[in-house]
Amino acid sequence: MEIEVDGKTVQLSEAGWLEDLSEWSEAIAERIATEVEGIDELTEEHWDIINLTRKAFYENNQVAEPRKFLKLMKAEFGKDRSSNKYIFTLFPKGGLIKSANKVAGLPRPK
Repeated sequence: MEIEVDGKTVQLSEAGWLEDLSEWSEAIAERIATEVEGIDELTEEHWDIINLTRKAFYENNQVAEPRKFLKLMKAEFGKDRSSNKYIFTLFPKGGLIKSANKVAGLPRPK
């Protein structure tokens, strides 16, 4: 699968994961969100999660598992924005693991 962003062709896996993580950009995130994940628009709340997933990944060299990520969210955003239910309202197709990480340009979790 491929998408075109800013005149450049970007390769995605069949499931929509970015093949070359170094190509990630906000524009690519927006295209993956709309074309692959069916999200109409990335809001500030979406970006909060995307940026936190990327920060956690690059600090730990691995995709954060959900329980640890919820603790990060609680510390960063407070209790009302630190649940799986909250993440699924923003990324309804797959929550953190299958959707937010994909939009964030992170590797597919094992």
